[in-house]
Amino acid sequence: MKKYVLYGTLCLAACGPRKQPAQQPATQPQQTISRPENFGADVAFLEEHTETIVLTDSTSKSAIALAPAWQGRVMTSTAEGDKGKSLGWINHSLIAEKKLQPHINAFGGEDRFWLGPEGSQNSFYFAPGDTFDLAHWQVPAALDSEPFNVTARSKSAVTFERNMQLPNYKGHIFDIKVTRTVTLIARRDLRNYLGTDLHRSVHAVGFHSANTIVNAGQHKWDTAYGMPSIWILGMFPAAEKNTVMIPLRTGGTVKDDYFGKVPAERLKTNKNIVYFRADANHRSKIGLRRQACYNVLGSYDAANKVLTVVQFTMPSASHRYVNSSWGIQAKPFAGDVINAYNDGPAGDSGAQMGRFYELESSSPAAALKPGGRLEHYHRTIHLQGSEKHLDPVVKKLFGVSLKEVENAFR
Repeated sequence: MKKYVLYGTLCLAACGPRKQPAQQPATQPQQTISRPENFGADVAFLEEHTETIVLTDSTSKSAIALAPAWQGRVMTSTAEGDKGKSLGWINHSLIAEKKLQPHINAFGGEDRFWLGPEGSQNSFYFAPGDTFDLAHWQVPAALDSEPFNVTARSKSAVTFERNMQLPNYKGHIFDIKVTRTVTLIARRDLRNYLGTDLHRSVHAVGFHSANTIVNAGQHKWDTAYGMPSIWILGMFPAAEKNTVMIPLRTGGTVKDDYFGKVPAERLKTNKNIVYFRADANHRSKIGLRRQACYNVLGSYDAANKVLTVVQFTMPSASHRYVNSSWGIQAKPFAGDVINAYNDGPAGDSGAQMGRFYELESSSPAAALKPGGRLEHYHRTIHLQGSEKHLDPVVKKLFGVSLKEVENAFR
């Protein structure tokens, strides 16, 4: 279907069915620090606490802020300069506290590098023999709180590298070299990726990360030893009228029971589109396998008129994808390529990490011999403007009108 083609030079062309207990993520105290109102304030805050690299576009007011200390993640972006809306979610309280937390340090960020799988017998997040529960879940420090090294930098791009050794649940040690280049896309080039012109009144910012892993060890990565995948997650501010939309292939299904089944009033599946609430009022997560989706997903914040588009490389041929559901999996390589997460209160305490939601993409499982490499691109574009001028983009990429998105849960 033409409307779902990934436009531009980056174009390269679910989880197992076994029932598992509801997955429980870590919780941290909800934010107590007020969110800065604009990008400039967020950058100033970040610079108080960590090295911050800002890339700007000379042809527009777009910019992005990156943090080498936190795996070179894109912390936030703007389409309107320093006084414009800060478009990434940042955990101001956690950063200001300057104290590492158990399980995970959710600093935030629109594009952060992780490795899958999270669950299954090939997990990097549980030690051998541990039970698959919150008490034993631990994000590896190399993916959570330790820095990546800056190896190259230009006006529009920064390259990061990191060598890491990670054990999986089977006890096998993975020597992995990670290279990650983040590039700010000039506004004039966004048409190549959106497939349609932007009205001059639309404010826009776009960036992509090119992520590569190399098998730097002596063991072949295969189904018996275990195979990692590149997993890119973006955290964005939630809003009451914010809706995630994911184009659906004919006959495609959605996994909706990661943290308990998603209530019907929060997830709607039509013939060719999936709608998912992203308001940070109910903790929930969905996933789609490769055969159910295309290489695009996004969201629309109707109150702030912010359209977010995420595109990624997805090979046309069938590949294995890791299964990240917690527990031993009957099909550990029948997992998701797309995930969307909505944070919300959890447990008796009602604590939550913050007012955010996530848009995520994964590469195929890396079946690599020593010295072999796997690459995965992930692109994020934010557009701010009138409904009249955003509607053609939504129709082109998602096959629905902006009005249909706004009315999805009415």
